[in-house]
Amino acid sequence: MKPAGVVRKVDQLGRIVLPKSLRKRYQMNEGDPVEILVQGDHIILERYRPKCVFCGSMDAVSEFKERHICAQCMTEMNHIPRHA
Repeated sequence: MKPAGVVRKVDQLGRIVLPKSLRKRYQMNEGDPVEILVQGDHIILERYRPKCVFCGSMDAVSEFKERHICAQCMTEMNHIPRHA
């Protein structure tokens, strides 16, 4: 993890402002979802990318009935025999 060399204060509501240069570099726009991860005593911000609810893959993920499913799992589900 490389330090960005930027220091920001947390405001009364617990917010921080990401510098424009970082938002631009990581293609983060207003309204984009951000995931907050904790690793040891580090807080990590990542652009949110949905993961498949079955296998955790982030490749070719689509939303179906408010759940995220990858193309591979969708294909496998289509081959499950249906019971009458």
